[in-house]
Amino acid sequence: MRIDIITCQPELLASPFAHSIVKRAQDKGLAEIHVHDLRRHAINKHGQIDDYVFGGGAGMVLRVEPIAAWLDELLAQRPYDAVIYLTPDGETLRQPLANRLSLLTNVIMLCGHYKGIDERLRATYITHEISVGDYVLSGGELGAAILVDAVVRLLPGVLGNEESALSDSFQDDLLAPPVYTRPAEWRGQAVPAILLSGNTPLIEEWRHAQALARTQARRPDLLGDSEEK
Repeated sequence: MRIDIITCQPELLASPFAHSIVKRAQDKGLAEIHVHDLRRHAINKHGQIDDYVFGGGAGMVLRVEPIAAWLDELLAQRPYDAVIYLTPDGETLRQPLANRLSLLTNVIMLCGHYKGIDERLRATYITHEISVGDYVLSGGELGAAILVDAVVRLLPGVLGNEESALSDSFQDDLLAPPVYTRPAEWRGQAVPAILLSGNTPLIEEWRHAQALARTQARRPDLLGDSEEK
């Protein structure tokens, strides 16, 4: 997968992509991440990329020309499966959306800033609008980092165990069950005996029951109208 990110704050994305699983994906050649500085296409020598809001009001808006120049440049180089705009009023990022995006090959992510981007850009270029939650960040960079991490870890070969991502929270609309490791007893607290039994079918039943109970207690909204998933 190739991911191109357009941002006016490229420095914010240096660390998230230089460590852990996302770095491993790049080292293995499974993901390419290219960060592009919006100011390279600034409208003047002062590096201007924003302007006042038509109609008045507080805040600034990212101008059409710098963003359009970057998008035209990238779109001329290869076909892209998605042009994603990170914005608070986009579709909320959930696991099924991350799963779908992980099947794509070439993706552009556009980071909003200030009061956002000119609406004409959204109408002309954007294919997906995504929010990482019901809150406002200073810009789309941290949202892009979250989206990249959520998608890249799903690419085949990235995780050491291919089944690991399939057992994550939200993959089956349930939260993950409790997990334990050595020692089997710690400060008087023992690991549930079923997990030490070696009986795989019973262990899986226990895990499902625990996942369902945890979801009912903490995130009943994930269950919808059904008591079972």
